[in-house]
Amino acid sequence: MTISYTRGQRDPRTRRGIGVTVSIASILAGCAVGPDFKVPEPPSVANVTSPYTPVPVPDQTASAPGVGGAAQRFVNGQDIPALWWEAFRSDALDRLIRSALANSPTLAAAQAALRQARETYNADAGARQWPSVNGQLGVTRQRESQAASNAPGGVDFTLYNASVNVSYTVDAFGATRRELEGLQAAIDYQQYQVEATYLALTANVVTTAIQEASLRAQRRATEDVIEAESASLALVQRQATLGAVARGAVLAQQTQLAQTRATLPALDKALAQTRHQLAVYAGRLPSDAGLPEFSIDSLQLPQELPVSLPSALARQRPDIRASEALLHQASAQIGVATANLYPQITLSGSVGAQSLQLDKLFSGPSAAWSVGAGLLQPLFNGGSLQAKKRAAVAAYEQADAQYRQTVLNAFLNVANTLRALDSDAQTLSAQALAEGLARESLDLVTRQYQLGAVSYLGLLDAQRSYAQTRIALVQAQAARYADTAALFQALGGGWWGRAELADAARPATTQ
Repeated sequence: MTISYTRGQRDPRTRRGIGVTVSIASILAGCAVGPDFKVPEPPSVANVTSPYTPVPVPDQTASAPGVGGAAQRFVNGQDIPALWWEAFRSDALDRLIRSALANSPTLAAAQAALRQARETYNADAGARQWPSVNGQLGVTRQRESQAASNAPGGVDFTLYNASVNVSYTVDAFGATRRELEGLQAAIDYQQYQVEATYLALTANVVTTAIQEASLRAQRRATEDVIEAESASLALVQRQATLGAVARGAVLAQQTQLAQTRATLPALDKALAQTRHQLAVYAGRLPSDAGLPEFSIDSLQLPQELPVSLPSALARQRPDIRASEALLHQASAQIGVATANLYPQITLSGSVGAQSLQLDKLFSGPSAAWSVGAGLLQPLFNGGSLQAKKRAAVAAYEQADAQYRQTVLNAFLNVANTLRALDSDAQTLSAQALAEGLARESLDLVTRQYQLGAVSYLGLLDAQRSYAQTRIALVQAQAARYADTAALFQALGGGWWGRAELADAARPATTQ
């Protein structure tokens, strides 16, 4: 409680009254009703050898020849780098992410919400923790009745007054402390919302860049197939001219080529939409130029992947920490509802001066003061306060269930990603083998067809098989990159060690 000094004489009884008031406030302010929040214990994992999946994930994935085929090793307990996307070894990707962090309206909105929560706390803390002190100057022109003044016709006079009024509600049962505790939890929630937005933004940029690289590779593969099919069509047309093959063979090859070419507009549309989305993630208009282009060859697959311990996962995921903050806030509201069942004590006082003449307001026998205390005890309100407490308990139980569900979803996310990475490696290995065999088969069938050893239908089948395996290989390569980024995101993205990008993510200021 602050001590306010006002001008004028101070009566000894005033000092004793204030001293008693402060003593009573100090004694009563020592307790706080309601539960003290405890951070939930991390979930216990029975299978320590495989904490995320029922069947252990291999320590190392399968490998495959070509782009994105390196084996990846899972390292248990390894810390996650704050700039985790640098593991892909792409300067263009790093620059784009930094641009996104600096220009994203979504991140700016989350940061503004955090500042709002902090200022809301500051406003309530100032209003609730300290006495309310107000200065007042006034002048009143009034008439006293003849009955009150014993003067014929009454008395007209002007009353000048100046005073400093102080009021303070004693936090006897901790309602204010619990309210501020809840507001602090709201700050924590918004802080973790910023971290979640940051993580989602960086992960979206990475996965969208990988999607662009995949679509470019698929388009190149399709163009290669079109080139090969066009050469085959020219060959078949020459043979038809010489009468070596029927006209139906030419039509079949033309149909095959047209079907392959028909896939290009869909790829172009998807590529354009991916580029537009990437620009928006970076805080730019889709029409803005200067956005880097990504290809699978420009990205390096990380070969060491961190796997956090289950005990650490709940402290690393921003969504879990945000859910924990909501649980803390709900716990504090139980304390507020409980404290409202008890008496509310209000202390008030004023020091000032009153005079019938303005020039004598601060001189002479004009001093006036008052000290008071009030106690408000709810007696009957139709069960409203008890119902509000039960509602607060139910809200806490809801927040607790939502917290536990968030933890379960986090473990599910990690488990699915680990299993996906293992499956991706096996799929890529199989697709690389299939693509190699299909290419060899196509080369062989093409030579045999030129020599007349196989029919034209055999050539078409070989071309179709090779086209499918080329596209599937590119998709399998992209899946490994995308799921690698998903693992970093599922483990929390290393936000707790991020200090390098403080300038890039600095909140905007208003003039």
